[in-house]
Amino acid sequence: MSEDDSIYRELDVTPVVNAAGTKTRIGGSRIRPGALDAMRRAADEFVEIGDLEARASTSIADVTGAEAGYVTSGASAGLLLCAAAAIAGHDVGVMNALPDTSDVPSEIVMPRTHRTGYDHAFRTAGASIVDVGTNDRYLGTGATDVEPWQLDRAITDETVAVGYIEKSYTQPPLASVVEVAHRNDVPVIVDAAAEVPPRENLSAFIETGADMVVFSGGKGIRGPQTTGFVAGKREYVASIAAQHLDMHVANDLWEPPTDLIDRERFDGVPRQGIGRPLKVGKEELVGAIRALELFVEEDHGRLEAKWIDLAEAMAERLAETGLGVRVTSPNGTSVAPEVVVDVEATGVGTNATELARALRDEDPRVYVGTDDLSDGKIVVNPMCLDESEAEYVIDRIVANVE
Repeated sequence: MSEDDSIYRELDVTPVVNAAGTKTRIGGSRIRPGALDAMRRAADEFVEIGDLEARASTSIADVTGAEAGYVTSGASAGLLLCAAAAIAGHDVGVMNALPDTSDVPSEIVMPRTHRTGYDHAFRTAGASIVDVGTNDRYLGTGATDVEPWQLDRAITDETVAVGYIEKSYTQPPLASVVEVAHRNDVPVIVDAAAEVPPRENLSAFIETGADMVVFSGGKGIRGPQTTGFVAGKREYVASIAAQHLDMHVANDLWEPPTDLIDRERFDGVPRQGIGRPLKVGKEELVGAIRALELFVEEDHGRLEAKWIDLAEAMAERLAETGLGVRVTSPNGTSVAPEVVVDVEATGVGTNATELARALRDEDPRVYVGTDDLSDGKIVVNPMCLDESEAEYVIDRIVANVE
């Protein structure tokens, strides 16, 4: 591994070898070279951000089949702006009051098993979350997390949206949720931050009827880590834009991009909305647009084959040491195959937590997946590794268990 040109070494910060996947806390994914080049070029000129967002909307709509799209400062920002759009619509007065929702409907209904720390974004916009259902599915009695009638009963005059977290294991099916929500004239917001690849997921949730779908612009798309994007109905994207763009402009000079905002639907300039702290720079916007284009053009079959080969090679080396290993198929928590290392079942004299900590204390730091520490396992994800890095990771694991 060559670190001769490491900017982190120049800054006296220890770099990380990323065998954990596209985790935000260690920098997400590697930006595509084509996107980086576009960002460098964007830095040398100026542009009306609204015009650039309108262009991004066209790209997002083309690849998702949505009416419109919008680039945000990450997927969590996208969730916040979707909630704000559901609450405020085109009402400038409500926009200016957010996150104060004391006088307006602001409830978002969610299946209880879809609740995560990420729905803090909804609450930041001023929404209150009404969770419905149970986790009785895990009792093995045949019960489900939430029945459609329960969602239907939870929707009232105070409801502005239904929130849905897309994973392969989430219930009920999105189509059922959409049917109930739309019967009650309520939009559905889908958190699909980490659900690409596969490429088909860019359009799958819109095709199922979701009104707003949020994706990460980093992760598998490999754009700037600080970007995400919303795909959805034009009316909601217009509200997002009005609450996000810099509105420090005289009323007589306000000429928002018509592809995004119908000026006649607003009583006046919305001013600096709740999305103002979430601004996206011109460089990030251009990088996100270009990364999305490159992602769509990519040979995903070839990429998955590369990940499989890398995972199997790592597993083979680890198995030679006597460690218990298995390679997973891409599943609901990872779009790539992963090497699961059962540390404590093989009697190597350490446990999974101690091993993960020892790897992080190295120089460079080595980060592995730690979601299964309670089961005595670590996970090695190939998504952000090249062959030399993969070899280094395995060397360090072996050195720390011998």
